[in-house]
Amino acid sequence: MSKGFNKTRKSIAKRIKVTGTGKLKAKKVQGRGHLMAHKSSKKKRQLKHQPILGKATTKTMKRMLSI
Repeated sequence: MSKGFNKTRKSIAKRIKVTGTGKLKAKKVQGRGHLMAHKSSKKKRQLKHQPILGKATTKTMKRMLSI
């Protein structure tokens, strides 16, 4: 009898990118959607980059992605 497999959570797969080294990047940056007028130029510049997720989040997301 086969062990089976976990299905990939498609909602997560659409929002997360796996880097070459196995780290996870969020495709969208939080706090970048709207209300940008009152934020400083420095804050807006820092929000350009996709964040790499932390250890705890990465572990959960990898399980959801079946990696």
